[in-house]
Amino acid sequence: MKLASYKDGSRDGQLVVVSRDLRTAHYASGIAHRLQQVLDDWDFYAPQLQDLYDALNADRARHSFDFNPVQCMAPLPRAYQWLSGAAYLNQLSVLRQLPQADLPAALKTDPLIHQGGSDAFIGPCDDIVVASEAMGIDFSAELAVITSDVKQDSSPEDALDSVRLLMLANPVSLRQLQAAEQDKGAGLVQSKPVTAFSPVAITPDELGDAWRGGRVHLALQTSWNGRKVGMCDAGPEMAFHFGQLIAHAAKTRNLRAGTVLGSGTISNSGAEKHGRMDWPKGYGCIAEKRSMEAMQNSKAKTGFMQFGDTVRIEMKGKDGNSLFGAIDQSLAPLYPAQADAVPAQESVA
Repeated sequence: MKLASYKDGSRDGQLVVVSRDLRTAHYASGIAHRLQQVLDDWDFYAPQLQDLYDALNADRARHSFDFNPVQCMAPLPRAYQWLSGAAYLNQLSVLRQLPQADLPAALKTDPLIHQGGSDAFIGPCDDIVVASEAMGIDFSAELAVITSDVKQDSSPEDALDSVRLLMLANPVSLRQLQAAEQDKGAGLVQSKPVTAFSPVAITPDELGDAWRGGRVHLALQTSWNGRKVGMCDAGPEMAFHFGQLIAHAAKTRNLRAGTVLGSGTISNSGAEKHGRMDWPKGYGCIAEKRSMEAMQNSKAKTGFMQFGDTVRIEMKGKDGNSLFGAIDQSLAPLYPAQADAVPAQESVA
């Protein structure tokens, strides 16, 4: 089943069911108006939505219309909680410019997770709006799940059963502000301004055998200004699967239905082994590319995003068709006539 939230002037949008091929959609208003409503009572609403989904795929839905990703908000436009994980140890090792063997032992046994802002997610085609290019604007190609209720101290197996929907995510980072926040020893606020999600959220069964062991065994494609920069496998190097991430977050508290949890930037190893400037499967964020350049003492230094840049993040199934639709965004200035005067502070971690 594939679900989206259409813009209707409200903060939560209008729930729509989207066909498997992402060509048509149907308002779900006869069943439920908002996705959070469905998550709060999944066992009641999901079968009804599945019936509509089946009818839509069979071309039996009477009032279907052409699906338009531009009209989409984030599938869950605002959530009770957004947790950002770091499940790919290769990315952590590259950003810290350390071999994976030298990472702190705790990072290999317990997931790194931090809380982010969840009150105003943005849609897949909405502009990324930032005050200054000097803030070090970076994209991040990730997967995310939406959970049902999760009980405190749930096992990873039980936590994995709570996964209701999966999405693609692009949590934007302002790298030049990040170091100052990290030095304070608290969470990241200013340096993590917005997160965008794919046009649709899908149930795990839509992935077929690519969904196994709490991981998605498919490649995530990332393009920057029309040039493909990443084709990273999401499955093999995910050190902590989604059940483990959810269980870690629920160790000392209950999680409510509608909790959104991200995987962290999908990253594959290879460059450090082959001595290459571009690792075989590319990268999912600019900071990773810059760190690799620093590790290899390259004279080249990739810059961060500039106003007018575009980023596209998409995952295709084994049949070559898009599963979630694409995050397809442009970077726009908050003040069109502004003069950039934000002090630079180097950071790629």
